[in-house]
Amino acid sequence: MSSEYIYLHGFASSPNSAKAQYISDRFRECNIKLQIPDLNCGDFSHLTITRQINQVAAEFPPNSAPVTLIGSSLGGLTAAHLGQKYSQVEKLVLLAPAFGFLSHWLPTLGDEKIRRWQQEKYLMVNHYGEGKLLPLSYDFITDAVQYQEENLQRPIPTLILHGKNDEVIPIQASYDFTKLRPWVKLVELDSDHALGNVMAEIWQAIRQFCQLP
Repeated sequence: MSSEYIYLHGFASSPNSAKAQYISDRFRECNIKLQIPDLNCGDFSHLTITRQINQVAAEFPPNSAPVTLIGSSLGGLTAAHLGQKYSQVEKLVLLAPAFGFLSHWLPTLGDEKIRRWQQEKYLMVNHYGEGKLLPLSYDFITDAVQYQEENLQRPIPTLILHGKNDEVIPIQASYDFTKLRPWVKLVELDSDHALGNVMAEIWQAIRQFCQLP
């Protein structure tokens, strides 16, 4: 039974991101459909990882057909937790996955801003997909705390593609994840978090890993 492919875009991004569209176009050239759900759900303000997991799981084929997830950044983290939870997920491709993202992101906000976010319940966040600032509920943080990498122990064939110069999620986070999981292959790329200059390399790696025509 052939796999169904689902792409999970990153935080404050959208299905129209350059990466999502490039990969979708390559899949189309192979005559394979790539689903790209909008994880904003028209309500970015109440985004949580739990909501993303439930939304994507609802897109799984009902006949238990295998699913391959391709996830970028926070979408990569979400994909990894979906793989842990659902045996239907047979392969993962993670692009600069946001492992340990709270420990990388929160310090950039600073204690005062986090305290204010907690008190006021919402923080204005730059939404790249929308091209404007949007409020994000503090529930995003309280929900995210439960999604720890040590819980990801299901041996799913996994390919991680991560830029050596990633300024958002250091490549060390992927090294640490790979170290204790022999079923994970990490490919270093000469790029930053956006991976915009290595899209052709990414596609070749996906094609090989997923054994696409």
